[in-house]
Amino acid sequence: MESISIFDMLKIGIGPSSSHTLGPWRAAERWIAEMKAAALFEEIEQVTAHVYGSLSLTGKGHATDYAIMLGLSGTDPVTIEPSDIQYVVQKIKDDQVLHFAGEKKLPFDPKSNIIFHRKFLPFHANGLKFEAILSSGKKKTKTYYSIGGGFVVTEARKNAKKKIEDFKLLPFPIQKGTELLSYCQKEQKTISEIVLENERSLRDDAKIDTEIRRIWETMLECMYIGCHTEGNLPGGLNVRRRAFDIHKNLMAGAASYDSPENWLQTIRKTEVKFRQILKWVSCFALSVNEVNASLGRVVTAPTNGSAGVIPAVLMYYMVIENHRADFEHIKKFLLVAGEIGSIFKKGATISAAMGGCQAEIGVSSAMAAGALTELLGGTPEQVLMAAEIAMEHHLGLTCDPIGGLVQIPCIERNSMGAIKAINAAELALGSDASEAKVPFDKVVQTMWETAKDMNAKYKETSTGGLAIGVFLSDC
Repeated sequence: MESISIFDMLKIGIGPSSSHTLGPWRAAERWIAEMKAAALFEEIEQVTAHVYGSLSLTGKGHATDYAIMLGLSGTDPVTIEPSDIQYVVQKIKDDQVLHFAGEKKLPFDPKSNIIFHRKFLPFHANGLKFEAILSSGKKKTKTYYSIGGGFVVTEARKNAKKKIEDFKLLPFPIQKGTELLSYCQKEQKTISEIVLENERSLRDDAKIDTEIRRIWETMLECMYIGCHTEGNLPGGLNVRRRAFDIHKNLMAGAASYDSPENWLQTIRKTEVKFRQILKWVSCFALSVNEVNASLGRVVTAPTNGSAGVIPAVLMYYMVIENHRADFEHIKKFLLVAGEIGSIFKKGATISAAMGGCQAEIGVSSAMAAGALTELLGGTPEQVLMAAEIAMEHHLGLTCDPIGGLVQIPCIERNSMGAIKAINAAELALGSDASEAKVPFDKVVQTMWETAKDMNAKYKETSTGGLAIGVFLSDC
């Protein structure tokens, strides 16, 4: 049984897309490492990247070409300064030279060395093939698939017989919600406690806390930047950043602050009324995805396109529900959210190219709903009920980004997903979970069946829905 850590579900990276940006970036890094391991790196004289399917159809709008160049240049999405991205890419375009892996210079023209193919490869909608010409004249190629959330696989590896040493043996292996509930009942533990025990089999407590703090600090900084950045988003649609204006109005008359943490404390001291709650949650969600759309640093949750839902709902808890919330609350929230996301990944998909936006916003809303329910005192049964409710009301949601950009309708959908998550939590907390008509595992299965039935044009190809129903000139 495959083990998926919460740190697989919650990754730090660069926007705008985990499948179309982070995945290709990581694939390029992996290919370089494999060429070095095969003692072929020094023989490489030319490299070309071939992009297929959904990865190709919306690749330009999702900065897939940027990600490939950055990955081949040896930069890291976790550590690179977002402000350096344009410089690195522009220099490659101007000089037509790639500083390959940061170690050797190769001729490289993005127009001819990154080739976008409209056809789909049979294994997955997001295919990417790297091709190297060696000094001997031979060609070496390797194909990767970006399957959502920054996960990258090869077809051979996916189909290979899994060896026992490939995966850590977890004390509580979880494939389905029923298994998770069984462990909670048998051990008399909450979901976050069960998940924490699994994480402890992979790393020590100090490392777990350090990584969770990094994730939360990245989320908080992302919201802070989004709320304090004015203007239009890049890409040509001229979408105005709305978080700045909403935040400015909400913070009118508030005390001064000079850091993300001080900003958070200032917000927690303000009086918030019902309409303002909706505005605050929307502001938090919009801020993250506006940063994501401008190639900023975000946390996949479980993807870049849905990165705003979880931090927005967590902020709702800290700002509205519990002003005394501390790191332990943040930790529990992210442990529960990560586990719910992993069940969707194992039983269905978190890739919009495979399942439409239900696989991104729907999953993120389910993750946030379940996590919020535990923090509000819900039972494990109510946690999964909340996750089920949230997903149930995203079933069939299409992915049809206008212009191939992660902006319309993607940014607003994070706001809607966050509000639905809060509502789902409240519905679950007010219900007897033993009387739930739709089990959590059934909604996971239904989401996957819906994904398979969905027309391909609604799966992140920009060939249907709003993507063609609204002309760029109308924006």
